[in-house]
Amino acid sequence: MQKPRPTSPKRLPSPFAHLAAIVALAAATSAAAVLSAEPKWPVVFKEDFEHGADRWTPTDEKAWKVVETAGGRVYSLFQQSEYQPPHRSPVNFSLAKDVIVGDFALEARVRSTVKDYAHRDMCLIFGYQDPAHFYYVHLGKKTDDHANQIFIVNDAPRTKISEKTTPGTNWDDEWRRLKLVRTAADGSINVFWDDFERPIMTAVDKTFAWGQIGLGSFDDTGDWDDVVVRGVRVDRPRTRRK
Repeated sequence: MQKPRPTSPKRLPSPFAHLAAIVALAAATSAAAVLSAEPKWPVVFKEDFEHGADRWTPTDEKAWKVVETAGGRVYSLFQQSEYQPPHRSPVNFSLAKDVIVGDFALEARVRSTVKDYAHRDMCLIFGYQDPAHFYYVHLGKKTDDHANQIFIVNDAPRTKISEKTTPGTNWDDEWRRLKLVRTAADGSINVFWDDFERPIMTAVDKTFAWGQIGLGSFDDTGDWDDVVVRGVRVDRPRTRRK
């Protein structure tokens, strides 16, 4: 009589496999929550620079110009600005005129044009109320306490408020897509780079509930194009930060 073949013991799923699945699900759920939580705000400002940059106010107009490229006109920060802020903060930026928003989502294309180095950067300005009161996102090549973070300038040198960031923003000479989403009521700030599914930086701060938006760099050069702002326009309050 033939003996029955021995059966292999049934393999049980590894607890690490379960853990990995849970982590992946949580990450996907979190990313979906960020996207689904973004309201469908109307477009309040749109700029492709095909008709110039008359709707912008730079810290130094001699440092900016509109230039022709193979893909059309772009807004170029081509040299250092002669501007001295009241506190340690970016010197090279240009603000959109007459665009004051509370909640908003800003999208833009950007290209760094400086030779590669550890702190190669570009910046987004928001919540701008005056030269001593605003937020900015610093997208730097290598992260430290003063680079590749979200900052507040509140009548004092810039202070890091990021809760999450990355090891660095991998600048090269290609065009990149940026997105910044701000909701004033809960203080949330989410920054996206190329992949708009997951934020690369996050912060929560309720200090400035309104302000202008701007483009620029802490101390480098670069080109900007295709700026779209969706959000809620507000009037400049008579008293700042209210």
